[in-house]
Amino acid sequence: MRAEPAFRSGWWRDALRRDSPHCDARPSGCAIDLVVLHNISLPPGRFGGPFIDALFLGCLDTGADQAFAGLAGLRVSAHFLVRREGQVVQYVSCAQRAWHAGASTHRGRTRCNDFSIGIELEGSDHCAFEAVQYTALARLLPALCAAYPIADVVGHSDIAPQRKTDPGPHFDWHALRSLSGLPAALFSAHPR
Repeated sequence: MRAEPAFRSGWWRDALRRDSPHCDARPSGCAIDLVVLHNISLPPGRFGGPFIDALFLGCLDTGADQAFAGLAGLRVSAHFLVRREGQVVQYVSCAQRAWHAGASTHRGRTRCNDFSIGIELEGSDHCAFEAVQYTALARLLPALCAAYPIADVVGHSDIAPQRKTDPGPHFDWHALRSLSGLPAALFSAHPR
């Protein structure tokens, strides 16, 4: 008896699927070899609620909170979101390009969205992430590495250091490495 594949058409079997319109085709022949970790909270510093979902699905009511005023017309997405309680939501097939990294560079290559998978963690630069988020991420990353030629797992701050700080100073890279069981070489940007 064959095991069910972890990914079908780029969709992870263990994630809740929510299709974002904010994606497009990757460049032809582009290998998916980078994972970029982010953090997000909407409104900033508050967790739970429908707002991250609404942002990635293109239906955020920017009048719902004054903190959303600058988000009007913003078209962003990530492949995955790991919520505070550990639920994994997938918005974009890994076969497609999600719009998460913006202007970015990794190992001399620009346009990291072309060759990366973006994972948002519900959180902020100002507080610790939940243990269940690391557990969920430690299940997702090995599945991605088995399906794609992932060579590096980095933070948004590593590929856009002038603009971004996430996943932030409270993200525990050591815990992620230990829980995932993945080779240390994947985390070379965060060796300790």
